[in-house]
Amino acid sequence: MHYDTWDERMEQNKDTTPINPQMLVELVSVRMPFGKYKNRILCDLPEPYLVWFHQKGFPPGEIGVLLSALYEIKLNGLEYLLKPIRKYKR
Repeated sequence: MHYDTWDERMEQNKDTTPINPQMLVELVSVRMPFGKYKNRILCDLPEPYLVWFHQKGFPPGEIGVLLSALYEIKLNGLEYLLKPIRKYKR
């Protein structure tokens, strides 16, 4: 299932855990499809780049949802949630 906004994804999960495990897997495996950091795995994007998107607006679609989630993860110091998943994916 694909969501256009973070709010739609959170609405879907409002009665469950706020962090979708599949989203975490995507953050350590999906590559940035465009821009300065094209082909970089999303979780490796620098925080200032995510802050820039937060200020200018995240792109529409699934990539925007993932970037928005990654922004929140990094903003709140939750990168540790991605480390075991990343280690497992290698």
